[in-house]
Amino acid sequence: MSSENLLESSCEACREDAPRVTQEEINELKPQIPAWQIQTIDGIDRLICAFSFDSYLAGLDFVSKVANLAEEEDHHPEITLEWGKVTISWWSHKIKGLHRNDFIAAAKTDSLFAQ
Repeated sequence: MSSENLLESSCEACREDAPRVTQEEINELKPQIPAWQIQTIDGIDRLICAFSFDSYLAGLDFVSKVANLAEEEDHHPEITLEWGKVTISWWSHKIKGLHRNDFIAAAKTDSLFAQ
């Protein structure tokens, strides 16, 4: 796996037999998305990050941007919208764990938030 910039990458179609990222790959990719945490929920590792907003509508606007990203990449997160906060969880459903796609999507989510 190369250390290319995640923002310059695109998600690839994930197969059920696709390999999950290794700890070595996580160590290489995670510094590009420092705000994201790896959490295990129901035995599945996920990348999770909460984003703060000044209003519900600002959070809703961000949700819309992330939804458009998900459609473009054909990779879809779990999104929780609350007043002042949006929590995004990326993981690869087919492999029940983390794939490089999740790191790409997380980096692109950060980029959307920074805009």
